[in-house]
Amino acid sequence: MLSQNQSNKKLLPNLGQYAGLLLFLLFLIFPLYWMLVTSFKDNSVLFKIPPEWVPSQPTITHYVKLLSDNIFLVYYKNSLVVSASTTLITLLFAMFAGYGFSRFHFKFKNFLMFSILSTQMLPVVSLLIALYAMYKSYGLLNTQFGLILALTTASLPFSIWMIKVFFDGIPVALEEAAKIDGCSRFGILFRIIFPLSKPGIFSVGIYTFILSWDDLLYSLTLINKDHLRTLNPGISVRYMGEVSYDWANIMTVCLTATVPIVILFLFFQKYMVAGLTAGAVKG
Repeated sequence: MLSQNQSNKKLLPNLGQYAGLLLFLLFLIFPLYWMLVTSFKDNSVLFKIPPEWVPSQPTITHYVKLLSDNIFLVYYKNSLVVSASTTLITLLFAMFAGYGFSRFHFKFKNFLMFSILSTQMLPVVSLLIALYAMYKSYGLLNTQFGLILALTTASLPFSIWMIKVFFDGIPVALEEAAKIDGCSRFGILFRIIFPLSKPGIFSVGIYTFILSWDDLLYSLTLINKDHLRTLNPGISVRYMGEVSYDWANIMTVCLTATVPIVILFLFFQKYMVAGLTAGAVKG
């Protein structure tokens, strides 16, 4: 009888924790659910009281209209090109820079590392004025290369620090053994260091892709030609009016824009978790 009472006392706190987690999960998921159901509603029923939690007459006209809109597909393609290019370039520079900071010892190393990271403290708005003037002088305005360059510099500092943590966790003895076997420095990098750092590389890649995909300020400032815009500035300029909003269409656009991010998390979530927990436990 006593043991049963003790087990009941242990069960009650667990039930409370699970209930709290469930409420928190519902709180996080509800905006996504509302965006989904709104995309299948007609605008005439959006402001009904009480609201329709499940569409009584679902419609796919918004999706048909959106996918037949060529400019939306152009925005989508531009976002994919810019985000993928930024991710690849950032990974390339972050891997070599992170390895250099992890393995080599030189003067002012710590000062240089903190100087790189300190650039993250500056707000984007304060950088855009100088960046716009510089881009105008060099003819980089309204070019995808200019936007990729800006996004790469924005994501590199944290990426270098993040991937350095993985390189620090790889024993130097592995490299020394490879040198004895006649492996070159680049051979060590591509055959030993990079394969062992796969979770970190995927984590940096996902971080950079999301940062590029969600960007608004750089894209809106550095590009003003419609056919070169990415999704976020395209949505804000083309699909949001000054007086009235086509909310069902906007929710359809936003839902479609989240598809690449959802796919990333579905296929690479284990690498993302490994990257976030790297360096948390030592010894």
